[in-house]
Amino acid sequence: MRHFTSILLFMFVLAPAMTSADTLLIDSVSQKSAAVSQATRGMNMDQVARHFGAPSQKMAPVGNPPITRWVYPNHTVYFEYQLVLTSVVNR
Repeated sequence: MRHFTSILLFMFVLAPAMTSADTLLIDSVSQKSAAVSQATRGMNMDQVARHFGAPSQKMAPVGNPPITRWVYPNHTVYFEYQLVLTSVVNR
């Protein structure tokens, strides 16, 4: 009986609290991402530099294929060779 009570406690009290916390975090990140203008996949380095200006920091290429990282105040852009792979919002 004690085991059954513990399961009910988890289902009705703890489980809903855990799911709502995840939702709030995801919503917060989504809203912040939408507010920051970012480079899009497929842009080349020249296009990114023209659109966003010079980055505050350029990291040297790493690995094979070479992955280069440009850091801007609000976001970071990752390149493979000369093309944007992804852009992420800085925390």
